[in-house]
Amino acid sequence: MSRPGPGLLLRDIVDGDEQAHAAAEIVAHIAPDILLLTEFDYDQGLAALSAFAELTGSLGQPYPHRFALMPNSGMATELDLDGDGRRFQARDAQGYGHFSGDGGLALLSVHPIDTEAVQDFSDLLWQHLPGAEMPVMEDGTPFPSVMAQALRRLSSTGHWVVPVEVPRAGTVTVMAFGASPPVFDGAEDSNGMRNADEIRFWQRFLDGAFGPPPEARFVLMGNANLDPIDGDGRHEAIVGLLSDPRLQDPEPRATGWPPSNDPDQRGDPALDTADWESPGPGNLRVSYVLPSSDWQVLGTGVFWPNPLEPMGRLLGDDGMAAGPHRIVWVDLDLP
Repeated sequence: MSRPGPGLLLRDIVDGDEQAHAAAEIVAHIAPDILLLTEFDYDQGLAALSAFAELTGSLGQPYPHRFALMPNSGMATELDLDGDGRRFQARDAQGYGHFSGDGGLALLSVHPIDTEAVQDFSDLLWQHLPGAEMPVMEDGTPFPSVMAQALRRLSSTGHWVVPVEVPRAGTVTVMAFGASPPVFDGAEDSNGMRNADEIRFWQRFLDGAFGPPPEARFVLMGNANLDPIDGDGRHEAIVGLLSDPRLQDPEPRATGWPPSNDPDQRGDPALDTADWESPGPGNLRVSYVLPSSDWQVLGTGVFWPNPLEPMGRLLGDDGMAAGPHRIVWVDLDLP
């Protein structure tokens, strides 16, 4: 739900845009208590987010609690961050974006969000991540320049730690992020390295590198833009996160209509969460909901219904009515 310019997402939601309405219908059908939206345009007053929450509410799933922060995507710099010899382009922002707030993160919740206790690590410099692997040019000098690396933030969108007050469970800590695609770069693999380090951030966070981590009842969720097996990118980063004993991977699956494997892919297609048609990367697992190991998982799923089923209409004839990403859900309870 990102648009070409500021204010356009709000306009589309208010005007009854078909894609926004399809997304809201899917949300209302799944009815999650806590919902993370990625690639959702940010505005200062959260007007677009409020309009979307009111839309889901009109469809039976209200979200009285809403949270978003200014993302790094579209945050302009004065440097050439992609090394193409030009400045002030979309790829010269802290995270890819044509305008400030382009393609941010947003959190909707049935339960109260403790906004005063939110930790925002979006301004962490990439070079300050313990063990950061940063791109270099053929001669070994930093890519694209020493100055650019000194300025570049790790987060292409954001890394948040958000407490949500849930009845009976108490404080549930939501760890949210949206990582850069590990493509659209050159031989230096700048985006691939950044994507991997954006994912590795969470293990360093749980190690205590940035202060005391949550001790219990947390959920890591977001668009990692990386499949553990297929597609481009440094797969070891997401494999390492999925195998971390402090987390559990419930492997949400599409049960009604598992997409077929692309010819050159090896992963289980039922785990895929995004639909990119040829000549794109194909269907991949890129979105994750990873509860801490102290949760009991009651159910999981990826909303990918058979087109012939009644709910199949929500995806449209081409499966893209709400966009290329599928909603991923996990039901949790205390053990």
